[in-house]
Amino acid sequence: MISKSVAQFVRSLHQKKYRQQEGCFLVEGAKSVQEVLSSTFEVDLLLTTDAFYKENADGADRQRCRIETATAEELTRVGTLESNNAALAVVRMRANVPLLRAPDAWVLVLDDIRDPGNLGTILRIADWYGIDTILCSETTADVYNPKVISASKGSFTRVNWWYGDLTGVLNQANAPVYGAFLDGDDVHQSPFNAAGGYIVMGNEANGIGPNITPFVTQRITIPRYGDAESLNVGIATAVILDNLRRVQG
Repeated sequence: MISKSVAQFVRSLHQKKYRQQEGCFLVEGAKSVQEVLSSTFEVDLLLTTDAFYKENADGADRQRCRIETATAEELTRVGTLESNNAALAVVRMRANVPLLRAPDAWVLVLDDIRDPGNLGTILRIADWYGIDTILCSETTADVYNPKVISASKGSFTRVNWWYGDLTGVLNQANAPVYGAFLDGDDVHQSPFNAAGGYIVMGNEANGIGPNITPFVTQRITIPRYGDAESLNVGIATAVILDNLRRVQG
């Protein structure tokens, strides 16, 4: 049975201010917890059903973390998911350190992506297309938000992110900077740079901000063939990265 103090601590991590204060975040559900147990993240506490522990004892024991048994009802009550019949992990945050673009690599730049679900989906898409470096504006949703972690389906363990002043980074960019705009060149015709570069995705409602726009060297767009007003930023990211990988093989 989960103690009252543990339950209060876990619930506190639903909120950003307590996540930052404790330096911890939540990972919930069988798939995501399995991913984090086998990753380089440091797990502090694992709340697990008997069944989940029996199937994942090696990963849990390898983390050398505190392990407590819980029922599915308890996991659901203290967590953020509508139902959780497996496990919940309290995991240490990583330091927010600057990330450099590797030679010939592509970096995804997120300017003011506000919706946690969209951010989680973008992490998953970046992982699918082999993009492991993501630069986020300070106004982009908190990557440690439980909704982001859940939507990433474990991909948060395989991508790296940094939050900070994007203008400083892009001002020193030594590679092309592609930005998604409504009036850009057709992404299906874009050759993309063979030596890599940056892909900038903007805010769900307003697009790339005026402080970032001057650093974009190539404006690209996804042509509209129907009457829809716009594309979800996650879908747009997938289309752009798919074309990038198609061109580069």
